[in-house]
Amino acid sequence: MGANHSHGPAIPRSRATVWATLAVIVPLAIATLVTLVWMWPTEPVSTAEQPKLQRVTGTITSITLTPCPEEPPLEGAPPTAPPPSDPATCGDAKVELTDGAQAGERVTSPLPSGPGAQRFSAGDDVVLIHTPDSTLDVPPYQISDHDRSSPLLLVGAAFALAVIAFGRWRGVTALVGLAITFVLLLMFVIPAILAGQPPLLVGIVGSVAIMLSVLYLTHGFTVTTSVAIVGTVVSLSLTGALSFVGIGIADLSGITDESSFYLDNSYRINTQGLLLASIIIGSLGVLDDVTVTQAATVAELAHANPGYGFAQLYRAAARVGRSHIASVINTIILAYAGASLPLLLLISVGEEPVGQVVTNPVLAQEIVRSVAGTLGLIAAVPITTALAALAGARGGSTDHDHSPRRARHRRPPDVLSDPVS
Repeated sequence: MGANHSHGPAIPRSRATVWATLAVIVPLAIATLVTLVWMWPTEPVSTAEQPKLQRVTGTITSITLTPCPEEPPLEGAPPTAPPPSDPATCGDAKVELTDGAQAGERVTSPLPSGPGAQRFSAGDDVVLIHTPDSTLDVPPYQISDHDRSSPLLLVGAAFALAVIAFGRWRGVTALVGLAITFVLLLMFVIPAILAGQPPLLVGIVGSVAIMLSVLYLTHGFTVTTSVAIVGTVVSLSLTGALSFVGIGIADLSGITDESSFYLDNSYRINTQGLLLASIIIGSLGVLDDVTVTQAATVAELAHANPGYGFAQLYRAAARVGRSHIASVINTIILAYAGASLPLLLLISVGEEPVGQVVTNPVLAQEIVRSVAGTLGLIAAVPITTALAALAGARGGSTDHDHSPRRARHRRPPDVLSDPVS
């Protein structure tokens, strides 16, 4: 716990503090690793009953537009004219394939048409769906979407360069932590849920594994980081318990859109557990921000004021936490509102009564998600602050070389500085 390759000088800790921290962290890490190995999916999900569709890329060489056919009115629909198709979406496109066994070959595909169809032009990189064994009267190649591989690669490279330029070595470790997060999500969480493992347990194990890997990698193997991890685990457990109670009280099934309905119907996934797992994983990113900030704040206070005891450290850091929590709560609500903006627009257009709007399953699910995440976030501040103050006060009591008088004449070390840089 004393090794710290990315921080400044560590606060002196008593042996009792270090051993107490190890007594919590080591069993937690072992239990997470054992459960992770036990639940790791070994076989891919079978797709034998799904149609064999091949995804290929190509470049449009030319487009031939044709008049759009008239849309027949729907049976029983009111006598209103349907929205006309965009003339720029009716016709055929010649595409030169750029990957697959037939790379370099030129094929013809109809342009996607109808209301809301995307526009394509010559020179666009596109994704096509190839159905070689199709017995239906459809073209073997159909344009599906724009190919965004190159633009996204440029955006990702710009993001990585900006993080490294600003954070230097800490930025590199943050990017490695981000990669670990994606690996665990894509190779464990999602495949394990599809393989039939309990979504709630998968979400908890995946979240703890991400937290242990990323926080120690980014902030170093220190007591301060360990305190933040313990605070995050306790707050995350509280968030999960509140979410479980809220989902039960509101009678939420977790089925609110086509994706959740398809998963429930085709894979028999426990959608309530999936909703719980999504709340836990979604809350983790904000929780670790708050807990790391509180633990680091207490560490800074203990450095600057070696004579502070538990009560003084807690009160001072809690004031910082209250200011931080107010802005973070607003961030959570705005994030959920932004993700649900199309739904909010539909509700506004429908002019439904407020009572019906609030009890709508989709909106009720977001309310439960927001409330559970917010309450867990609020609890994270006093929990982490108390743990960090307890550890900081014990460390301060063993620091015989730093008196309050001498501390006034010396710049307190920055525990978040990067000596490598």
